[in-house]
Amino acid sequence: MKSRIIALSFLLVLQLFYHDAFSQNAKNEKFRQGVGLFSSGNFDKAMEQWIDLYNTGYRSAELEYNIGNAYFKLNNIPGAILFFERAHLLKPADEDINYNLQIARTLIVDRFDEIPELFFVRWFGFLALSLSTNAWARIGISAFILCLIFLSLYFYSSKYKFKVLGFWLALLLMIISLSSLAFSAMNRQMVHNSHKAIIFSPQISGKSSPDNSGTDLFVLHEGTKVSTGEKVGEWYEIRLSDGNKGWVPAGSIQII
Repeated sequence: MKSRIIALSFLLVLQLFYHDAFSQNAKNEKFRQGVGLFSSGNFDKAMEQWIDLYNTGYRSAELEYNIGNAYFKLNNIPGAILFFERAHLLKPADEDINYNLQIARTLIVDRFDEIPELFFVRWFGFLALSLSTNAWARIGISAFILCLIFLSLYFYSSKYKFKVLGFWLALLLMIISLSSLAFSAMNRQMVHNSHKAIIFSPQISGKSSPDNSGTDLFVLHEGTKVSTGEKVGEWYEIRLSDGNKGWVPAGSIQII
């Protein structure tokens, strides 16, 4: 009976592994088909392939970068900026992504003076995005396990030299573990809940209140990047890079 249960469990694991491998191969093939269509100048069809793949939940910097390129070729600047920004969150140091994002930004109407971030906040965010959420989590868990091993060396070793070594290595690994888990949490926050959005309406007014009767505070054009705040009904509070705030209809923006 036990051997039958073990065999069934083994077959189930193999089936899950095969299904995941098959699913990944299908996604890779769909991505390659899009690349072929894009290379032949069929940008509409290429984007359809990639958007279908994106809508399945598949995420990668390469996919989002290519969707951005397809939008750019179709002269859809807000769409291009949206997906270049999404790709940038996954690979912030990628030169091609950053270059194309800057090119797309030169084509928008609005220009605002930005309030600079504190340098340590900027660097903390850059480090958090340098690896994926899962990669940071794996590092944190591995460091914690090693920390426990060296703590046991500190508690159970009879030699003073090993006790000192075990204590300091355990302390270092605990710091690495906590830092990695903090980076993992920040990466997840920045990638999946960035509180950033792109204006998609050709022109929209920022209101003083979440309704059409509010006073017009400023005018924004498509492609502008904003920070999102509270949502009330079908309205989002947004903040511009210069610090100004207002309300816009939820349908006029796309969350990064």
